[in-house]
Amino acid sequence: MTDRIRWGLLGAGGIAGVFAENLRTEGLHLQAVAARDGAKAQAFADRFEIPTAHAGYEALVADPEVDAIYVNTTHNFHAEHALLAIRAGKPVLVEKAFTVTAAQARQVADAARAAGVFAMEAMWTRFLPSTDFVRARIADGSLGEVRAVITDHSQKLNPDPNGRLHNPQLAGGALLDLGVYNVSFALDLLGVPSEIVARGTLAATGVDAEVATTLIHAGGALSESHTTMLSAGPSRGAVIGTDGFLELDGAFYNWTTVRRYTGRQELAETFEPHRTSRGMHFQALEVERCLREGLTESPRLTLDDSIAVMEVLDELRRQVGCVLPEDAGATH
Repeated sequence: MTDRIRWGLLGAGGIAGVFAENLRTEGLHLQAVAARDGAKAQAFADRFEIPTAHAGYEALVADPEVDAIYVNTTHNFHAEHALLAIRAGKPVLVEKAFTVTAAQARQVADAARAAGVFAMEAMWTRFLPSTDFVRARIADGSLGEVRAVITDHSQKLNPDPNGRLHNPQLAGGALLDLGVYNVSFALDLLGVPSEIVARGTLAATGVDAEVATTLIHAGGALSESHTTMLSAGPSRGAVIGTDGFLELDGAFYNWTTVRRYTGRQELAETFEPHRTSRGMHFQALEVERCLREGLTESPRLTLDDSIAVMEVLDELRRQVGCVLPEDAGATH
């Protein structure tokens, strides 16, 4: 591996464009992109000045000029394409949701560990300076004992019943696309829950459209969340402790403003982001740090962390009645 990590993008859709623009803005190196359609890959490469365009994903993972793979295909392909990279011995960053089910997440984790290949979920929120600020204020006791984490993630997404978000075959639904942020944020701050409660509504195609959740964590701390793909909302967050609380501006999962208040509801401190991009590069920097240090997992977001998130999402979908093809034979 060279000192400069050379990224290959497996997929050339919308999120790949955001990732590529961020990495280019922040000075990281984009080496190659692949799509099933070679013309689409070439157009993407031209747009972002990427040296190599591949027609097909096998060519990308076999490219000796690529050091790390970013998987950004639709959810239903995440496990397959992560395994493709792992079998090729290529470190892999896999878009969230990491997989469709916890069973798939365990399969990817087992394969990566057996091969000694780095793998991580692309939950970029965990690596943002705003999230670092939240963790720091919890750690230094500014909030006292944290008793609740409350989040909303509401977006009015494409209502086309034939589109990706409504298609069970493409692992559509609000939870895997949006609610994963709520769940990951809660587990990051409060740990794995002991109890899970969900209520929601389904789209006409059977995928989850809107879900409200309550999780109970260690010491009886609560996390509550709402997610929907039917309507836009504030997408704000709050972390509530016995001695104070934090407010996260919308979107809470972004590189955003965070305000700390005392227990008397007095503003004590404000974290103001100094954005140079959307902030997706921080996760890439963590991958690069781990690779240079010879790590096969990030201690900041382990494979077990991602499996735990998928286990919660499995149970949330089960409780609201969203069944996807990947659920066949799975144990909830």
